[in-house]
Amino acid sequence: MAFLLLLFLQVCLLHGSVFAKVELSMHESVEVYMGDMAEIICQYNFTDTDNEHGFYIQWFVKAVHDRSRTRIFYGDASTQVVDNNTDYSGRITVVWDQKETRVTIQNVKLSDEREFFCQVSGLAAGNAEGKTHLRVFAPPVAPVIEGVLTGVSVTNDMLSKVASCETRNGFPKPNITWYRDGERLMNEPGRVNLLILSTLESSGFYSVQSTLNYKVVKEDKDAHFSCEVSFFVPGAIRTVESQSINITVHYPTSMVELWKESPKGLVKEGDTVELRCQGDGNPPPPFTFNKVQEPDVDLESSGDVLILSSVLRKDSGIYQCRPLDIDGSMEVKGEVLLTVHYLDTAVVVPKDSEVMLIGEDLTATCNALSSLHTSTVWYKDGKQVGQGNTLHLHDATYETSGVYKCEVTVLSLPALHTSGSVEIIVQGGPQLLGVEQKVQLEEVEGRMVNLSCEALGYPLPSISWNITGSQNWHEVVSKANEHMTHSTVSVKVTSDISAVCNASNDMGTEVKAFSIKAIPRVTTTLPFSPAEGSGVIIVVIILCLLLLAFLGSVIYFLHKKGKIPCGRTGKQEITKEKTTKDDIVVEMKTNTKNEEAVLLKAVNGDKKGPNNQPL
Repeated sequence: MAFLLLLFLQVCLLHGSVFAKVELSMHESVEVYMGDMAEIICQYNFTDTDNEHGFYIQWFVKAVHDRSRTRIFYGDASTQVVDNNTDYSGRITVVWDQKETRVTIQNVKLSDEREFFCQVSGLAAGNAEGKTHLRVFAPPVAPVIEGVLTGVSVTNDMLSKVASCETRNGFPKPNITWYRDGERLMNEPGRVNLLILSTLESSGFYSVQSTLNYKVVKEDKDAHFSCEVSFFVPGAIRTVESQSINITVHYPTSMVELWKESPKGLVKEGDTVELRCQGDGNPPPPFTFNKVQEPDVDLESSGDVLILSSVLRKDSGIYQCRPLDIDGSMEVKGEVLLTVHYLDTAVVVPKDSEVMLIGEDLTATCNALSSLHTSTVWYKDGKQVGQGNTLHLHDATYETSGVYKCEVTVLSLPALHTSGSVEIIVQGGPQLLGVEQKVQLEEVEGRMVNLSCEALGYPLPSISWNITGSQNWHEVVSKANEHMTHSTVSVKVTSDISAVCNASNDMGTEVKAFSIKAIPRVTTTLPFSPAEGSGVIIVVIILCLLLLAFLGSVIYFLHKKGKIPCGRTGKQEITKEKTTKDDIVVEMKTNTKNEEAVLLKAVNGDKKGPNNQPL
C-alpha cells in the first residue's frame, strides 16, 4: 500500500512539474551570541497557486565532523513533528504559514555553529532546498600582559623575550596584536619576532597566547608596550587593549656625574665631606674613587658615596669616580674640584707681652694665614679699640696697660675664626691718684680721721706714711693689684697734724701731703656731751631765736592792747593782776670768751632783776 502511495506521488510530481514550481529563499548566515536565541527563516513561494495547500516541509542540520545531515523537524498542513533524540529535541520550535517557516533555537551553544537546511516539497510543484549557516560568538576575557621581571640587556646579541600576552575563553579564535608606544609591531628579522600559541579548550573555547621577542635598545627604557585582542561579534569586530607596561632595560653607563653632597657651601678644615657619584647605567653600577693627584690610590667608598672625615687643606684637589660595569677601554668618569679652606692661628707681634715707658708709642700686628679674605678686630676689656691687622698705641699711660686681643674672622665663612693676644705693660714711676697733691683738713680734737692714698706704677709701688702731731694712728687698709697700691690710715686728732704719703718704686717717688688743723672742743652749760659737737650748738641757737621771735610778738600784742606803757626813758613795766606758776621769764646773757653761748632759764612766780625792777 505504501509503495503504491509513493508511486502515486512520483507520478504526480512528474506530472505537476510540467505545470508548477516552488521557489525558496534563506539568509546565508545568522549570527548570535552564545546563550542567546537564534531564529532561522525559510521563505518559499509556489508558481501554481493551486499547490499552496499541498506541500511538505523538513528541517535538517549538518553534522559537525562529516557531511551527513540529521533531520530535526518535518510536517505538513496537518502535522508538525520535532524529531526525538537529536541535539535540538526540546530546544527548538517551528512555526509556518503560507509564505515562510521559522526555526527558533533557545540557549544557543558553541556546538550550534553549523549549517541548517530547509526543504520544501510542493508535490506537483517539485522540491526546493536552502541553507543558513548559524554562527555563534563568545567574546574572550580581557588580555593579560606580563613583562620580564629580570630585565633585558641591550648587550644581548640575540632577540630577548620581553613580554607575553594571553586571552582566554573566546570563540571564534581571537587575534593578538603588539604595540610599542602606540605603534604596531610586526615580525621583523633581527628586531621583532612574534610567537602565537592557540589552544582549543575542552569547553570549545579558544585561548591564545603571544610572546614578544625583541631586540631592546637603551631608548626602550622609557617605552611602553601593550597588546590588543581583536575578536568577532555579531556583525562587527571588536578590540580590547591591555594595560601598558614598561620593561626593565639593562644598559652600560655612558655618562657619570660627581658632585659634593655635603656640606652645603664652602668647606673648611675639620668638616666631613660627602661626595656622591651617579651614572646613567642600569642597574646603577658600583664606583671607584680616586684623587687626580694620587691616581694609583683607590679611596675607600660605600657604593656611590665617598666620605672624607675631618678634611685638611691637603685634601684639596680634583676627585674622580668611575663605573665598574664597563671595561677600561671606555673612559667614562666624573670629576669634581674640592677646595678645603683654612685659617691658621693668629700670630701677634709683639709676642705674649711688651713693656713700654710712659709716653712711648707702640705698634702691634696680628696676622693669620688664610685661603680667604679675613677681617681683624682688636679688643681690650671687652671693648673694641681697633680694626685691621695693625694696632697703634700713642703716648702710653698707665691706662694703656692691659691685654689686647685680636680676633680674625673669615667673612665668607664665619665659622672659621681665630684669635691672639698681647699684654702691654707700661713702666714708670709712681703716680698718685687724685687731683690735689696737698690736702688741708680741719677736725675737732679727739676725732678719728681716715687718710687714703692710691698709687699707680710699674714696678708696683710701695706706700709708706710719715705722720707728725699724733702718736695714735694705724693703717686700716692695705691692698694691691697688678698695677695699683692702696693704703688707708686712721689718725686720732690731738693737735695739728702733718701726714705724708710716700709712694715709690725703682722708677721714682711721688708724695702726697695732708695737713689737719685741730679744732678745740666747745664748752657749754647745756647738758650736751662734747661728742655731740658743734651741730648741737647750732640747734640750740635756732631754738633761742625762735623763742625771741615769739616773745617779741607777745610784747607787741600786749603793747597794742595797752597792757605795756612805754616811757621816753626806755624802761618797761609789765603789770599783772595775777601771776601764775606758768609765767615764764627768759633771760639772755653773752659770754665774751665764747662767741656762741646760750642760757635759758625758766622760773615760776614773780622775779626781780638786779635793780629790783620787774621784768
